[in-house]
Amino acid sequence: MRLFLIFLSAVLVNNFVLARFLGICPFLGVSKRLSTATGMGMAVIFVMTLASVITWLLNLLLVALNLEFLTTIVFILIIATLVQFVELFMKKNSPALYEALGIYLPLITTNCAILGLALLNVLNGYSLLETVVHSVAAGVGFTMALVIFAGIRERLELVDVPESFKGLASALVTAGLLSLAFMGFQGMVKF
Repeated sequence: MRLFLIFLSAVLVNNFVLARFLGICPFLGVSKRLSTATGMGMAVIFVMTLASVITWLLNLLLVALNLEFLTTIVFILIIATLVQFVELFMKKNSPALYEALGIYLPLITTNCAILGLALLNVLNGYSLLETVVHSVAAGVGFTMALVIFAGIRERLELVDVPESFKGLASALVTAGLLSLAFMGFQGMVKF
């Protein structure tokens, strides 16, 4: 039951983009097309999960060596390395998606959602299994928000809106309304 609550909390209640407001740069930048949003979401799920597991294990070592003060810098280095791995993998196996994501793929390295997730897993004292569940759920929530937002933005391109409301203005208003919708889940799960 605890694992289910952790999962539900990370996907809906404490969604990293719409409730914690982490990872906004790729959220706004990659959400113009559903295909790129889905690709970015899959990359983020992979990096979040793998980074969280590795950082959880490294944190054990840091605690054992009484080097907790190095936590943030070690976590950043791990995340940067994993993103480079994902970037090379995508460049080789999915060049179209690699080109579509453009600058936003390397921005996963500095995505505060991934670092925030790794730090939250340690601060909440999650076990390894809870860390994996929380990480996958956070990635799924990030992807879900990204895909929903991309779908809405694609639909907005087909309607006639006032000139001053086109582009980033409508995207920000839409993101705010989507965030308000997700705030309806607050209080559902306490984690």
